[in-house]
Amino acid sequence: MDLLDILLEPLSYDFMVRAIVTTALAAVVCAVLSCWLVLIGWSLMGDAVSHAVLPGVVLAYIVGAPFALGALVFALIAVTLIGVVRNTSRVKEDAAIGIVFTSLFALGLVLISVTPSQTDLNHIIFGNLLGVSIPDLIQVLVLGVVAFVILILKRRDLTLYAFDPTHAHAIGLSPKRLGALLMGLLALTSVVALQTVGVVLVVAMLIIPGATAYLLTDRFNRMLVIAPVISAVCSIAGIYFSYYLDTASGAMVVLTQGVVFAAVYLFSPRQGLIGTRLAKARRRKAAALLVG
Repeated sequence: MDLLDILLEPLSYDFMVRAIVTTALAAVVCAVLSCWLVLIGWSLMGDAVSHAVLPGVVLAYIVGAPFALGALVFALIAVTLIGVVRNTSRVKEDAAIGIVFTSLFALGLVLISVTPSQTDLNHIIFGNLLGVSIPDLIQVLVLGVVAFVILILKRRDLTLYAFDPTHAHAIGLSPKRLGALLMGLLALTSVVALQTVGVVLVVAMLIIPGATAYLLTDRFNRMLVIAPVISAVCSIAGIYFSYYLDTASGAMVVLTQGVVFAAVYLFSPRQGLIGTRLAKARRRKAAALLVG
């Protein structure tokens, strides 16, 4: 089997094509948002929101509503509750996040355990890439485009908010509104990724691409290009690996992203652990030759 056959064989199955397209869409949107999450330090918030949507999905199944609607409602509820606990008590933000997301995630698990269902609701937790339907694909496309367009249109305001909220306030922007907008986009993006890799792995897609790009460049505009490119390539590669290795698709997508991050962490010319040491060794050698 040559390389062309390896690339084309999975595309002969409709479910594989839907899986690839859906994952690539979700990966790009998650990666763009992850740049701001990494920059601001909201990685734990992404974890919280992605887990907190579980009861909303189960309740949506019970009443026959779209999963995305229930997930979006509970994502917004989680964000609101975190803000309320943080602002009205002595509890710090990280503790408020932990309390809210673990409680809502546990509620979701309880609802799954007591809900009679002919559908395996565990795919909500672990994802079901190969079971993506045409309606699911359309839903991911619509939600993903909405989140992506808002992020791109508001990128300058959000970037200023991330770097210097005081300056943003001084020029007439509202840091609270920008923070709320970012929270809302986080909720929306979590719903998009939920359709592909499930609740447990959403947080990885919301953190790893941005963290990888952060190690490769010092310019935020470049991060916004590098992160989605890496995420999309890793997602497609992960699905191909899962096809030929017969492994879980969502987990393989995230694992591929993790391997790429590890490689960048070790060998990035500017920030890599090994790369920087090799560069220093070369500079010392060059200096010694000049002196000699």
